[in-house]
Formats: sequence, C-alpha cells, structure tokens
Amino acid sequence: MPRYALKIEYDGRPFCGWQAQSGQPSVQDAIEAALARLEPDLPRIAAAGRTDTGVHATGQVAHCDMARDWDPFRLREALNHHLRPAPVAILACAQVDEDFHARFSALERRYLFRLLNRRAPPALDAGHVWHVRHRLDLAPMQEAARHLVGRRDFTTFRASQCQAASPVKTLDALEIEALALPEGQEIRFHLRARSFLHNQVRSLVGTLERVGAGAWAPDDVKAALEARDRAACGPVSPPDGLHLIGVGYPSDPFAG
Repeated sequence: MPRYALKIEYDGRPFCGWQAQSGQPSVQDAIEAALARLEPDLPRIAAAGRTDTGVHATGQVAHCDMARDWDPFRLREALNHHLRPAPVAILACAQVDEDFHARFSALERRYLFRLLNRRAPPALDAGHVWHVRHRLDLAPMQEAARHLVGRRDFTTFRASQCQAASPVKTLDALEIEALALPEGQEIRFHLRARSFLHNQVRSLVGTLERVGAGAWAPDDVKAALEARDRAACGPVSPPDGLHLIGVGYPSDPFAG
C-alpha cells in the first residue's frame, strides 16, 4: 500500500485532541472520515504528536496508507474537500517510503506558546492565545528558563496521568521573546525537543508565568525541577496559546 505523509493545520477548540476517543470529536476522526470518503476500510492513521483538547497545530504530521496510488496534489485537494467545514486543513501531501512513520521517525517536535499580555481581551486571537492581564517581566522568565534546558528529570512538570516510560527528557530549546503591541505585549515561548511529556509545555509555561508576575523567583523554578514532585509545579496554563508548529525528520518529506 502506498504511504503518504500529511502536513496538517487545525484549530483545536472543537476537538478532544488529536487522538480518537469514543463519543468525542477528534482531529484523527475528522481526517479518517475524509479518507473513508475516498477509500473504505483503510488502516488508522498515525501522527507525530497527540495534542490535547484545545491545542492547535500549524505543522502536525501524520501518515496514511492508501489502497491505490494517488497523485499527492489530488489526494490533498480531495481530503480538503471532504474535511469541510471542520477547521482542519491538509497543507501538504507527499508520497513516502513504507518505513516512514510520522511518530517514530521524528527527530524533534517544535511548539509555540502565545501569551497575550494586556488589559484588553483578545478580539481576533481569542482561543489562540492565553490572555494574562497583569504585567509580566521578560528577563526573569528568560533566566528561569535556562534552568530547564538540557537533559532533566521533568517529574514536576508532567501530568499525573502521563504514560511515558520515563520522566527524563532532553529539552533542546526554551526561548522566550516579547513582541511589543500598542497596548501591551505578546510573549512567545519557543520549545524544541525530540519528545515531550503529557502537559509538559503547559506546565512549564504556567510556572514561568508566575516568575514573570513576580510571584516566583527564577531559582524557585530550579528548586521545583529538583523536587521531582508534581505538587511543586506552578499552575498549568490553558491550552489556548499552544501550537504544534513543526516536526523534524532525517529528511523533510515535504521538501521540493
């Protein structure tokens, strides 16, 4: 069966997350329903990251196996037609080798978390940013983030229901920038790792927000990390601002 890689964009708000769950709408279900309109009885698709309820994507990657040999352009167009009106779009489609696996072949995942820091609520970006009204200071958050980069035991920053075999992960990058706005700022958290624990990004961002607000010192984040205790974590941020923006592979399936 020919295998195809799909680059996917979606608004996570109407979904219970990527993964199919009984009785709840998921992104996986939406795409599989569109595929079933083209060919029945296809195998289930697999994705690079199982995003949670309300989390968005601009660069999710999945793969599917088809019974017939499709032109990638035509497959993309057909899927987008059948996905309407769901807020899911196939941005690119490429035929790949049968040993390509969207999840297990991935070398890294890249996330962006957007935090709108101003008094006025978001009008255009509602549901796609975390709105924080009180002032946040960038420098202390950047200082605290340095304690989190590298190979660490992230027990403190993973959900209690996380099914990962080990809490030890290597966080390759956690960069924070502030973009000036007319009435405030947008703070962007850029994170990169081979893989992440359940709720790790939202736990890190929520904790770093406490540093920016002055409720925590940067060294408090280091102490929380070293505690290896979920109770030491700060508040978990809402999913609104979290976006899966890219997945890295040994060879980019969509290049060219």
